[in-house]
Amino acid sequence: MKICVLGLDCAAPEIAFGDERLKNFRRLMQGGAWGRLESVIPPITVPAWMCLSTSQDPGSLGIYGFRNRVNHTYTGLGITDSTAVDQTAVWDYLGQQGKQSIVVGVPPGFPPPAIQGIRVGCFLTPDTATDEYTYPPQIKQEIETLVGEYPPDVPGFRTDNKAWLRDQIFEMSRKQWKVVRHFLENKDWDYFHFVDIGLDRVHHGFWDSWDKQHIHYRAGNPYENVIPEYYRWLDQQIGDVLDVLDKHGDTALLVVSDHGAQRLDGGFAVNEWLIRERLLVLNQEMPAEVTPFAKLKINWAKTKVWSEGGYYARIFFNVEDREPRGVIPAADYESFRDEMKAKLQALPDDKGKPLSSLVFKPEEIYRHVRNVAPDLIVHFGGLYWRSIGSVGHGRLHLEENDTGPDACNHAQYGMFILSAPNSPLKGKVQGARLLDMMPTLLDLAGYSIPETMQGRSLVKTR
Repeated sequence: MKICVLGLDCAAPEIAFGDERLKNFRRLMQGGAWGRLESVIPPITVPAWMCLSTSQDPGSLGIYGFRNRVNHTYTGLGITDSTAVDQTAVWDYLGQQGKQSIVVGVPPGFPPPAIQGIRVGCFLTPDTATDEYTYPPQIKQEIETLVGEYPPDVPGFRTDNKAWLRDQIFEMSRKQWKVVRHFLENKDWDYFHFVDIGLDRVHHGFWDSWDKQHIHYRAGNPYENVIPEYYRWLDQQIGDVLDVLDKHGDTALLVVSDHGAQRLDGGFAVNEWLIRERLLVLNQEMPAEVTPFAKLKINWAKTKVWSEGGYYARIFFNVEDREPRGVIPAADYESFRDEMKAKLQALPDDKGKPLSSLVFKPEEIYRHVRNVAPDLIVHFGGLYWRSIGSVGHGRLHLEENDTGPDACNHAQYGMFILSAPNSPLKGKVQGARLLDMMPTLLDLAGYSIPETMQGRSLVKTR
């Protein structure tokens, strides 16, 4: 049996399952299994898609986000690309058995690794006009003959120019789905995996135009329907794919998101707080203007803690004999970490009420902890607040994002719909996890499940 995975980055279950106009979503739900899908911690595009594809958690991959600390120096974070992944993905496993895979837009997918089949780069591709973004390389010409210049993402999607953003996202998606249909119809494949990044960009750009609970929502705004319109567009594309799959014989189809989406109530200036707590010490006056962390002059000999901004906070400690100028004695590490965890959990929101942040120790949530993990992982306000790494705001709670306009944050739960002719799974499924998807698909398609996979087949646990 063939396997086809249609990834909808950031798809929110309340929309996917709640909009009756999504007739192809409904069609698949009525004949298959569906439900909310628990993502990994943190629920971030990188590494979540690779967690799904390998059935391994972020710690086991050694990838804790789009940016990761590359060593224990103070030089900042390195950008994750495909070379950071050294674990076996499903297409590698199938390739060892002589099976053909087509993988399009699955992050991190640049530079495109060699596989048994075809690989097309993801949103990390710098420039498809100049960079080799396909494997094998000649596929690039085939794509350009089909759609012209291929867009892996919308550059500059953090913008207030909403009309431009809407048009760019739809244009990108039109080209990507045209390539998807071309490959499905004209190439040999046993495993097919595509990720539509456009939905993530729509959510980040327009969630405040749609969600009536958002602090920036304005009734009757001109972009109120962009999100439901994009879901209906995706529903049409899924319908077209179903028409193609009907010609291929038995196929296990998974429509899935890596995480969900939710409103963004604001940002917490974590490094500004650390400075106030005298845990982060500057060799300068507090900046009068907003200043990125990388441009601050840090007194590392007196600093105990610092953080990086983003959808979640990575908290790092300055530990003796680990960091170059570490000040926290190694013997005090655990007691200090417990103290910091309690401080972070006790933080209030802008109204003085509990922020209800979630604070995690990596070794307590991951089977393995590889490479340089954060000392603590923090979801401010359960991800209703993002982490602001810059300083100079003059306050701790912000409405605006310091890296450009952003209307939503990620949610811990995404969605899935699974349809396979031999599947005993029907109706709403509770308790499904992102790591369970690949073992379930392999089980349904008649393959053995690699021992490295951490998830379990939902078929075997029903």
